[in-house]
Amino acid sequence: MNSFCPRSMDQELRDKNNGTEIEEFEESDCKPQDDEFSRKIPHWRSQLTVRGLVASIIIGTIYTVIALKLSLAVGITPNLNVSAALVSYVFIKGWTKLLDKVSFNSTPFTKQENTLIQTCVVSCYGLVSSGGFGSFVLGLSKKIYELAGVDTPGNSRGSYKDPGIGWMTGFVFTTSFIGLLSLVPLRKIMIIDYKLPYPTGIATAVLINGFHTPKADKTSKYDLLILTDPFVSLQFNGYLSRV
Repeated sequence: MNSFCPRSMDQELRDKNNGTEIEEFEESDCKPQDDEFSRKIPHWRSQLTVRGLVASIIIGTIYTVIALKLSLAVGITPNLNVSAALVSYVFIKGWTKLLDKVSFNSTPFTKQENTLIQTCVVSCYGLVSSGGFGSFVLGLSKKIYELAGVDTPGNSRGSYKDPGIGWMTGFVFTTSFIGLLSLVPLRKIMIIDYKLPYPTGIATAVLINGFHTPKADKTSKYDLLILTDPFVSLQFNGYLSRV
């Protein structure tokens, strides 16, 4: 079935004045012919890769240490979503280039896999704040209970809990799945129904889309330099202040 491409009123008036007929186009002619739009989204199983899992564990561990240190030193956990997407891209790109040098063919690195790795990294360091590792969990131990004073008002006898591996594992799973279950209805109400903008998600999506372009390698190197320069400077200044 034929359909009309959108035309402005001025163009329609000019066509009528010139006595020309409005040309009909096929529906496919109205769509952009760019390969980016015609590319299909990979199946979710192809997005789960071994290299993605390894990258998520390594980068997630590094970001967890950084977030935990900032939480203990400053008392806040910063938003590292954008930087996680950048580091994930650089890590996998370096991985694929290294395999290409040894003549080992690897699967293409897609933006969906990049998003998956970034999401796993954010989930890892997000446990620092949601799990309370930089705040209230440390205050549950018996040592903090004794340092605060057994006879201190409000410090009830036996009101302490030494977090063990089993207890902490159940606690982390509980807090994570409660957040996941509450996220589904909130997403439907705020993003789908009300179409509220999500600045962090939009910025991360734009950044990941920009990475997977022909000029992405030069751009990612420049972005990585901007990201690491303040971090290295802060670490160097911290070292000088201790000396």
